[in-house]
Amino acid sequence: MNISDPDRRGKRSGSTPRRTEKEQGWIPKIIRKRVCTTFVEDSFSNGQLCQCGERRESHDSVALGDHFSTAMVCHWESAQHSSDSPTDAFGELDFAGTSKKHSYFLRLSCDTPPPIVYTLMTAHWGLKSPNLVVSVVGGEGKSKVKTWVREVLRQGLVNASQSTGAWIVTSGLREGVSRCVGEAVRDHAAAASSSIKIVTVGIAPWGMVHNRQQLVNPQGSFQAKYFVQNTSRDLPCLDTNYQAFLLVDDGTVGRRGGEAGFRARLENHISIQRTGICGSGSIDIPVLCLLVSGEPTILERMEISLKNSLPWLVLVGSGGVADLVGDLLENVSSVPVMLAGGPDGEGEAVSSGDLRERVAQKVKKHFPSEKDNEKLIEMALSVYHNRDLVSIYHKEQEGTEDFHTVLLRALVRANKKNSSSVSPYTEELKLAVAWNRVDIARSELFNGSIHWSYEDLKDPMTDALVNNKPEFVRLFTENGLNIMDYLSYKRLEDLYCSLSENTLIYSMLQRRLADRQNITSPGSYQPFTATASPAKEQGGNNFSLFEVSRVLEDLLGDVCQPFYYSPLKLENIRSKRRALKKVGKTLKADCSYREKRCQYPWASLFIWAVLQNYSEMAIFFWEMAVFIHYLGEVPPARTGETGHPQKAASSRPVFPWSGEYFTLRAAEESVLSALSGCKLLRELSKLDSETESKLSMKELAQKFENLAHGVFSNCYQSDESRSFTLLTTKSPVWRGATCLQMAIGADARLFFSHDGVQSLLSQIWWGDMERSTEVWKLVLTFFIPPLCYTKLISFREIEADEEKTEPSSPGKESDGYYGQTIFSFSEIKNLDADEQADESSIIVSDRPQRLPFLVSRWRKFWYAPVTSFLGNVLMYFLFLLLFAYVLLIDFKQPPPDGPAISEYVLYFWVFTIVCEEIRKTFFLGGVTLTLHRRHYAQDLWIKWDLIAICLFLIGLCCRMFQTSYEAGRTFLCVDYMVFTLRLIHIFAIHKQLGPKIIIVGKMIKDVFFFLFFLAVWLMAYGVANQALLYSYDPNPDRIFRRVFYRPYLHIYGQVPVEEIDAGVKWSEPCTENLTEIEAGAEPCRATYSNWLVVILLVIYLLVTNILLVNLLIAMFSNTFSKVQENSDTYWKFQRYNLIVEYHSRPSLAPPFIIVSHLHLFIKRYIRKVSSTKIHLFAAELEGKLARRLMTWEHVQKENFISHESKKQRAQDSERIKRMSAKVDGIIKQMAELRDVDCRLRVLESQMEFCSSAMQWMMETLTQSSGVKASRPPPTFKETSTSFVSKSF
Repeated sequence: MNISDPDRRGKRSGSTPRRTEKEQGWIPKIIRKRVCTTFVEDSFSNGQLCQCGERRESHDSVALGDHFSTAMVCHWESAQHSSDSPTDAFGELDFAGTSKKHSYFLRLSCDTPPPIVYTLMTAHWGLKSPNLVVSVVGGEGKSKVKTWVREVLRQGLVNASQSTGAWIVTSGLREGVSRCVGEAVRDHAAAASSSIKIVTVGIAPWGMVHNRQQLVNPQGSFQAKYFVQNTSRDLPCLDTNYQAFLLVDDGTVGRRGGEAGFRARLENHISIQRTGICGSGSIDIPVLCLLVSGEPTILERMEISLKNSLPWLVLVGSGGVADLVGDLLENVSSVPVMLAGGPDGEGEAVSSGDLRERVAQKVKKHFPSEKDNEKLIEMALSVYHNRDLVSIYHKEQEGTEDFHTVLLRALVRANKKNSSSVSPYTEELKLAVAWNRVDIARSELFNGSIHWSYEDLKDPMTDALVNNKPEFVRLFTENGLNIMDYLSYKRLEDLYCSLSENTLIYSMLQRRLADRQNITSPGSYQPFTATASPAKEQGGNNFSLFEVSRVLEDLLGDVCQPFYYSPLKLENIRSKRRALKKVGKTLKADCSYREKRCQYPWASLFIWAVLQNYSEMAIFFWEMAVFIHYLGEVPPARTGETGHPQKAASSRPVFPWSGEYFTLRAAEESVLSALSGCKLLRELSKLDSETESKLSMKELAQKFENLAHGVFSNCYQSDESRSFTLLTTKSPVWRGATCLQMAIGADARLFFSHDGVQSLLSQIWWGDMERSTEVWKLVLTFFIPPLCYTKLISFREIEADEEKTEPSSPGKESDGYYGQTIFSFSEIKNLDADEQADESSIIVSDRPQRLPFLVSRWRKFWYAPVTSFLGNVLMYFLFLLLFAYVLLIDFKQPPPDGPAISEYVLYFWVFTIVCEEIRKTFFLGGVTLTLHRRHYAQDLWIKWDLIAICLFLIGLCCRMFQTSYEAGRTFLCVDYMVFTLRLIHIFAIHKQLGPKIIIVGKMIKDVFFFLFFLAVWLMAYGVANQALLYSYDPNPDRIFRRVFYRPYLHIYGQVPVEEIDAGVKWSEPCTENLTEIEAGAEPCRATYSNWLVVILLVIYLLVTNILLVNLLIAMFSNTFSKVQENSDTYWKFQRYNLIVEYHSRPSLAPPFIIVSHLHLFIKRYIRKVSSTKIHLFAAELEGKLARRLMTWEHVQKENFISHESKKQRAQDSERIKRMSAKVDGIIKQMAELRDVDCRLRVLESQMEFCSSAMQWMMETLTQSSGVKASRPPPTFKETSTSFVSKSF
């Protein structure tokens, strides 16, 4: 019968015992037991016992009747004096009195084939195939287990087994080490929350089991009741903490060791099996034998396993054989062995004899009472010769927390000796990843002796990513893992599906998933299950790239275009609802995009790590960013006339992988990537409610901003022009974003405060004019435009520089694009035409065609943002003067008497201002309308402009009617204040005024806190004061003034004593007549509790004038001291918005701006001429220019990282670490020196022997008469001996 069929185990229910018995009825037909067939009398039992251990009456008549055979036999052997028969003990074991789930047991012959047993355990008993087998050998009997060994088993062995899905194999008896292992597994299972259970298997001699007759049932036991006795004088019981028991029967009773041979064969069989379900894995199951103390017979067991190349780990110090093996490997192995001998091989014989003698000494030392020493010595020599498979564990050298590392080292060491292929190392690599020991993996698995392929590394790579182990990710990418082959869109979705449910990004993705499911399948939404397979969507329970794109859009806003729209084929869809429907159809289809390689792998992994706040992982991906652009399948090569493939003139570096090709664009944008990470993290920190997570996100965001600042510093120091290009170049990786746009979105104030960024902004601000131009010259030229053609204003003469520039030779690449600043209007006018030029040309022309001098100079002056700013400031002052003149002097009555001509001019002026606001909101090219509206809603000064315009319109409408004339005048007066305060924003560009304006803005927030406390006291005092002074006063106007206004004036010293103090005469006429009071007359003061009014006044003045005012001053001082340090940084950050605003404005200011509006309307919508100003802040580079720019940026990033690593190594903590490593190295060298010293002593003794022999030979030859010397014998020089001694 084939026992490898699928699992056919019966149910545990008592209603189906016959069915269970039938399903496992094949076991007695295949599995056998052994029965003694020859009674061999034990000489020490007076004929009552057989040498098999059974009593005489337990043997059958056949065994007792063969007297002739019995007389001829003096020693009982299992193979000769026992026979096999069908097993009578198998099934399920129920430990009576315990709540433990049933265990499986089987009585089997010692010569049972291991494949049958292993298949029974995995296919029929349902034990999961192990990823590791740890066989604990020794420590049997009633000897007490040492405390440190218990801790090793409890904290080291069990934890390592649980993390790897291992089997622990022991004797399974309730004694010694096996009992300690069972208790450790029990305690760990009670405390651990992992779903991975430890499988413990007991392989014990059948004759050593107490109450074994309870298990006997020829039909099988389902279930067998087994009673465990805690104290047993004779034989140990089975331990309740084991899942399976293999009870090996060799025909003996009460004797140990009968199971050793079968156990060794089973372990050897398991070691050649494959991991995974039904052996579908790619590596063999690693088996490790753990030796704890042990009797001398263990050496035979160890010798068999070592011959089968199974590794051993010895706990030195646990006693018995373990100490002997440790002594052999540590002391005997250091003795040098002479392999060279005389002609007859005597030297080798002497060497082998010396080794045997030393081993014999060690055996006699540890087992002095053992009789059969020769056999022990032979087995010890065999163990010594296989010492490469034996590892040592000292309790003094390593702690229990490092025991799992010792296991891994032992497995790696053994497999490294036995095999040269990669496959056996894969499981060890997985163990190293699970234990996060990159040092072991680097030293043992990635030391250059093994060639790792992509297939071997892809699964460990996924484990390292999901479990946030960046060191392993770095190790894999450095040793053969191609990120383009690894990261497909499917695997990227798998990574997002592996997110923890308690993270913020998971909840955001879940929300977007619900939105998609509600659109595509209303009412069919199901909760997300992380265990569902993301390979194919069934009910929409898995995150797709669309949800990731939506979340990134929520976090990044309109700074960049949506991510992952290209693989989903959503590039041309603007409507969110249409996109949702199309995605729903795509995901319900075959989802072919998932098999494609990710277009930007490093950027995608960087985003994934940042969203999970994986600090080290995100920084590693940022460092590794290499822009490998996926192009698709290899196109057919073009052939020229010669028949050979023809290379295009503008060819790029192409790297083929599996029939597809990629192009390398040097490196992904390091500065932009760091700013993007900063933006994502700061947006996430605003949404996270957990304080610790929020702080960690802010710290990581600041770290990325520092990285961006540092890399850009290197870039700016290297090449100023290239660094300017870097700031304004659109990124294909980050969906059209630029560094400046991302920095402003990320609130990266430190980055904006960099001199390079400010230099770029200043250059854009001044255009083609020199930045040293005085303001009065600009003002004079503004009112007298022909002065721009004179030398009053200095311009950067690009034409002169152009004439001096020598053309590049045809064989040399031109770098003229980066040799100058391109951020004036004249330099970027023809940028698009230059980018479209043939990349194969050697000289890249980025200069516009030379314009006539009059036109060129006119444009350079009027198109500069500083000119636009100056014109707006001057005209705004004129606007305020006109507004003030109208309000104070020329504000006529409603029609038909008014308005005056000056007021009509004011109306037209405001109309042009409104037209400019409309243009900024709806008709600014280069940016989406949604972004404009969002920016419009977030900008405080834009809201201020809206308030001013609305107030003006309300005032205009009201003043046109007689009934609302005064109200209109009031609105316009307030509106004048609003327009005037707008000057604060205008002068924020000033280097001295700008930081002070920021400080004032921060102090205004302090004023609100002060007003809150003041309002509390003012309300308390005002109401009490009014009620005590006047018993009845229904006039609302007087109540408001005396409750709020008069106490407020008290703060500034205006205290009407004659009105408050009844003791002072008050000349104001008053009355006590209620009718007159209700008519509006002044009521008289109440004198009953006037003393209390005075006391309240004193307290109120004390609190407000002294306490609250000084509190406000202290708050102002604190704010000033904090903001003053960073005010310059804040001002530089806000300066960008102001420069962008005036750069986008037309050259003329209101009211003449209407001319510019008409000109723009004709140019953009009639002539269809695109704007060139947008290139100043968002330029597009392609081809060779883009590759060279990113290569240069990558070089600067590497320089920055190298510099930072040098600084880090120079820190005291790093020096201490290096010093500690050096001390450890010195200690190791000292240990080696001690070994060398021992070797030198041996060499010295041998040299003394040789010297004595030579001296004897010389003396003999001297005394001989047959040999005559031609010269006198040499003399020994003591100086050379002393020199040698000094040398050593």
